[in-house]
Amino acid sequence: MRAVLWLAAVAVAFAAADTYVVVLALPDMMAGVGLSIEELQRAAPLISGFLLGYVAVLPLIGRLADLLGHLPVLVGGLVVFAFGSFLTALSWDLAAMVVGRFFQGLGGGALVPATLALVAALYPAERRGVPLGLVSAVQELGSVLGPLIGAAVLAVADWRAIFALNLVVGVVLAMAIRRLGRSDNTAVRGRTRPDLIALLLLLVAGVAFVLLAIEPTALVQDLTWGALYVPAIGSSRWLTPLGLATIIATLTFLLKCGLRPGVRRVLGRITAEVDLLGALLLSFALAGVILAFATADPEVAVFSEQGVWYLVAGGLALLGFVFHLRRAQDPIVPRGAFARTPAWGSVLISFFVGAALVAALIDVPLFARTTIYGDSQLKAALVLLEFLVALPVGAVAGGFLTRRLPAGVIAGGGMLLAAVAFVLMARWDADALRSLSATVVLVAGGLGFGLALAPVNAAILATTEQSMHGLTTSFTVVARMVGMLVGISALTTIGLRSYYAAQADLPSLSSVCTGGGMCEEYQDLLIGAAIAQEHTVFAGAAVCAGIAALLSLVLLRGAPTRALSPSETVTAL
Repeated sequence: MRAVLWLAAVAVAFAAADTYVVVLALPDMMAGVGLSIEELQRAAPLISGFLLGYVAVLPLIGRLADLLGHLPVLVGGLVVFAFGSFLTALSWDLAAMVVGRFFQGLGGGALVPATLALVAALYPAERRGVPLGLVSAVQELGSVLGPLIGAAVLAVADWRAIFALNLVVGVVLAMAIRRLGRSDNTAVRGRTRPDLIALLLLLVAGVAFVLLAIEPTALVQDLTWGALYVPAIGSSRWLTPLGLATIIATLTFLLKCGLRPGVRRVLGRITAEVDLLGALLLSFALAGVILAFATADPEVAVFSEQGVWYLVAGGLALLGFVFHLRRAQDPIVPRGAFARTPAWGSVLISFFVGAALVAALIDVPLFARTTIYGDSQLKAALVLLEFLVALPVGAVAGGFLTRRLPAGVIAGGGMLLAAVAFVLMARWDADALRSLSATVVLVAGGLGFGLALAPVNAAILATTEQSMHGLTTSFTVVARMVGMLVGISALTTIGLRSYYAAQADLPSLSSVCTGGGMCEEYQDLLIGAAIAQEHTVFAGAAVCAGIAALLSLVLLRGAPTRALSPSETVTAL
């Protein structure tokens, strides 16, 4: 089963890498569905759709992992991730691509809590630090590998090849994990017979969708076969014979699978044992928060006017969820699940960790482009790489230290180191990145964040029941992602106000540039205003990291995560 754990960790890393690959390939993806770079706002659903799938239903998936077992959720998550990659790779319009990205997020998000819960199932509380650190390390390693994989693929092929690679890797990992899991389960005997009709329906749906997406010229222009591409009504491809065949075959396949005895038993168990209404209300609440901040224009406000309504809807759903928890007999979040301080403290700390971390991920490359690298996105990304490489190293170190030191001390120390790094970044000048000291600051910041990952996860696992580890760890992932969304929106808005204030204080262009046009002196003044913006963002991130450090020292104090020393063992006996 431990081999399954490390395959699951590889899957987590690959899903994390996909997030950063998409950021790099976004302009090409927009062009692939007919959007220009000036229509970036219309492409926002590509990001928010992924986040909705990744975050909004994560508590439900965590609960399913506790109910059905971690192995089915891991395999199912990889299959859904592969399916989303398939849809995205063959998307011909924005709507189809957003749906594909949603399924990618849904599948990728399912991997994290299932993997963390699997660690808890395989290791006792005092020995979880190292494997949790390694899982956290490979997850963060995905952020390092993502841009490199994207750059390598885009150098030899177009953006669709990235998602074709995701499809292949997802299917291979799902098959490997399922095979290893079955070989470890001595209760499983023999093999189940394949459903040939279901496989045929799936093949028909897949072939029809591929032909619909790529539109082979010879087939489209053929007098007979070309009729397959003529919509029955309107102009949508889904209303062509091929589109209708895809829909009908897919629905029939799902119905056929749903009628299988094993599937019906699982669905019946989910219906009977899972609080679906509570899960739905919680998903709506999270979706409201995600959409409110993901659709914001930071140059205007923390969230847009439309985002306000998303937030109101999410708030109403949250009120309904709280009211439902008081009345439900077996709610999606069991009463007392977060009763111990380190349990709910881990969720709160994860929020501030995410709010601080996103400042480094977004604003370090921006600072590099503003000061010394101009429009070179690659060189700016290499600066961030100094931070990202140190992060998994810190995660492994934090895992080792968790066996000997209190979780609060390690996480608090790590976030304090990150806060100091941000304070130093807030003092950088235009030439700061040319010196070795900037590299030291970036490495220290990455190490600090890495040190905090394993102790926070170990604390929540050590202070919650094993029967709900999938659910509780899903909340730390949700809190970190929401923290990143709120952090980037709030910090960027505050930073832009500093930029506009600094720009308003600049002298007029004519008073600085006497020869007409924009001179080098005035460009330096504009760069100074942009640096003031980044300083404000880094200072805000330092505050968030400092809050996370303080909360870690106070709230994780009682978490039983470390192994007993020889003297402590004698005392305990």
